[in-house]
Amino acid sequence: MKRLLTLAAVLALAGCSNDQSELRAWMQQVRADTKPIQERIEEPKKFAPFRYDDVAEVDPFSPEKLATVLDGPQRPGAGGLKPDLNRRREALEAFPLDAIRMVGHLANGRQNHALLQVDKTVYQAHVGNYAGQNFGVITRISENEVLLKELVQDAAGDWVQRESTLRLQEGDAK
Repeated sequence: MKRLLTLAAVLALAGCSNDQSELRAWMQQVRADTKPIQERIEEPKKFAPFRYDDVAEVDPFSPEKLATVLDGPQRPGAGGLKPDLNRRREALEAFPLDAIRMVGHLANGRQNHALLQVDKTVYQAHVGNYAGQNFGVITRISENEVLLKELVQDAAGDWVQRESTLRLQEGDAK
């Protein structure tokens, strides 16, 4: 039995010889028959640089350019809105608004409170508190949402108000 297995192994190995002459002949035939692709690539176009030398003109990248288009002091939004940069910052102003989640609502007889979560910390906020990094003031709290008025700068650099909402996030607490 042992001799029979040894003989079968020798015959199997003999079938795996290194005779690759057929493969090499086929590869030589394919190389000889294949024509190279000779497609000519166009030369790149010449680029003529433009030099902006007119000092008397308004720089196209300056804020004054936009101011001249919008006609100076009659610009919309130039009503004097600006955030109070001297007031003390509140804890929720350190986080962007999209990182703050409303996870609950508390109400007593006089005032509604929102439970706002950032990471794993829950903060209690009421109307008049600030939240978010755009000077957002909480203007209204209901059972399922918190309304904020934020101050953001527009393209002209003027401060404009924008309303944002934080909706109650049910279930899936992080």
